[in-house]
Amino acid sequence: MFVLLATLWGGSFVAIEVGLHYFPPLVFAGIRYAVAGAVILGYAVVATDRWRPRARGEYLAVTIVGAFVIAGYHGLLYLGERHVSGAIAAVVVSLSPVLTAVFAAIVLDERLSLTKGFGFALGIGGVAVVAGLNPANALSADVFGIGLVFLGTACFAVSAVLTRPLRNELPAASLQAWAMLGGSGLLLAAGAARGESLSAIHLTPTALASFAYLTLLSGVVAFLLYFRLLERIGPTKLHLVGYLEPVVATLASWAVLGELVSSTTLVGFAAIFAGFAVLHRNAFRSLAVSIGDSVVAASIRSSLGHGPDSTDDADVNEDAWSGTAGPADD
Repeated sequence: MFVLLATLWGGSFVAIEVGLHYFPPLVFAGIRYAVAGAVILGYAVVATDRWRPRARGEYLAVTIVGAFVIAGYHGLLYLGERHVSGAIAAVVVSLSPVLTAVFAAIVLDERLSLTKGFGFALGIGGVAVVAGLNPANALSADVFGIGLVFLGTACFAVSAVLTRPLRNELPAASLQAWAMLGGSGLLLAAGAARGESLSAIHLTPTALASFAYLTLLSGVVAFLLYFRLLERIGPTKLHLVGYLEPVVATLASWAVLGELVSSTTLVGFAAIFAGFAVLHRNAFRSLAVSIGDSVVAASIRSSLGHGPDSTDDADVNEDAWSGTAGPADD
C-alpha cells in the first residue's frame, strides 16, 4: 500500500504537467477536487461513524486544510508547474516535512535544536541547488516556478502545524472530503479572479486521461490508501512516502514525456532528504527495526513452512509496523 500510494501521488506531478496544456491551472485543480471531494464524502457517509463536523475545532480543521492544503498548496503547485517540470516540483514538495518542523518551532513554541536547524539548512540548500540560484538567473521562469511550488509547500506545512493543537475527532475521510469541497470553491473563485474560464478547456483524450488519473486514482484511490496507512503506521512514517514521490515522478517524466532531471536536481534532492533524515532520526530508526523484524519473521515462517498468505503473516506484518509506540507514531 505504501509503494502504491507513492506511485499514485508521484505520477500526479506528471499528470498535472500534461493536463496544464489543456486546462487553466486553478480551474483544473478546482474541478479535480470538487469531483474527488464529492466521491470521498460519499465514502465517508457509508464507511465512517460520522461524516459531518460538529465541534468548533472540527470546523476550524476543515477550514485550515481546505484553505492551506487544497487551495493554497495545490493552487500554487499547479501555477508553478506551468514553469517547471513535474519531477522538479516533486523534489521541492519533498521539503514539506522539514518546513513543518521549523514552523512548529515558530508557531507552537517547540524547541528548535541545533540538529533541527542543521536539517532545515540542508533542506533549504537542496531547494537552492534544484533551482540553480545565482544572480544571473534569479528572475528566470524556472526560478519563479520553483518559488511558487516552494510557497505552496510552505502552505502545506503551515496547515500541518495549525491543525496539530486542535481538538478534532472527525474521521480523516470526512475531514478531507469537506476540505476538498471547500478548497475547490476557493480555487474556482481564484481562477475566476485570474480570468480563467471553462471555455478555455480543450477536451482531448489526453486531457481526459490526465483529469481521470488526478481525480480518481490520485484524488480518490490514493486518499483511501492514505487513510488506511495513517491508521496503521502513523503520520511520521507516512511522511516518508514523500521521498518516493520524486523518484516516481522522475521515472514517469522520462517514460511519458522523455524528460530527464539533471545531476544538480539529484544532488538537491539528496540534500533535502538528508535534512529530513536529520530531523526525523527516530522514524528511520523505527522503520529499520520494523523491516528487520519483518525479515526475521519471514525467515522463521519460511523455515517452518508457512506460506506468505497465512494468518500468521498478516499478524506479524501488523505488529512490525504498529508495535513501535512512541514519538514516531504521534
